[in-house]
Amino acid sequence: MILKEKKILIMGIRNKWSIAYGVAKAAYENGAKLIFTYMNEENKDKIEALISEFKGSKAYVLDGASQDTLVKETFLKIKEENGKIDGIVHAIAHANTEDLHHDFINTSKEGFAHACDVSSYSFVLAARQAKELALLNENASLVTLTYHGSTKVIDNYNVMGVAKAALEASVRYLAENLGKEGMRVNAVSAGPIKTLSAKGIKDFGSVLTVIEEKAPLHKNVTTEQVGNVATFLLSHMSDSITGQVVYADNGYNIMGI
Repeated sequence: MILKEKKILIMGIRNKWSIAYGVAKAAYENGAKLIFTYMNEENKDKIEALISEFKGSKAYVLDGASQDTLVKETFLKIKEENGKIDGIVHAIAHANTEDLHHDFINTSKEGFAHACDVSSYSFVLAARQAKELALLNENASLVTLTYHGSTKVIDNYNVMGVAKAALEASVRYLAENLGKEGMRVNAVSAGPIKTLSAKGIKDFGSVLTVIEEKAPLHKNVTTEQVGNVATFLLSHMSDSITGQVVYADNGYNIMGI
């Protein structure tokens, strides 16, 4: 129970196949009280049903995770109703479908800005608003989700790889800034998983096959396994770790071929 009595905000819950759900499950099983944000008020009933197994949890709609005013309003409401929190999990990313299906060189200016705004700036904004609004308890931990395509060329990942590279650089700078407050910032680089978001990546199934063939453990990672790593980073067990990208990919990232 390494998160006993800790309040953790998970931003970007969508469905039971998502990495955010895997993180929620692991954190809850380790004693955390969970708070969620999700998109679109029309999804309220679906989200409440999804998180019903996490007793005592609450969910708040946030339709613009990269919009300063909306994030501030939501964080103020979360603080008013729950008090200070002990951690944030950022599970938000998006790129336009056409920018994933065509060569990267054809990425539009609008598509480039959109991917970086939603996938990278939203984490910076969450960290800043949480700090300025005094939402975070002492020794709080912030965790975001990234992918190997940030450092290597992955077919059809394209502009999302650039956005994730910006996200990982942001982790390092935020770690330095928030370290002065005794807070930590890290990222989990998950191996490929069959999530709803992954369906937007052309020929995604072939990526899973390669992992099974080449990764040292010869299998694909699960949302539960990624959730366990994130839970560790949220806990006091990792209190000397900050500014890092921790791989949860069954070792695939170490392979040269």
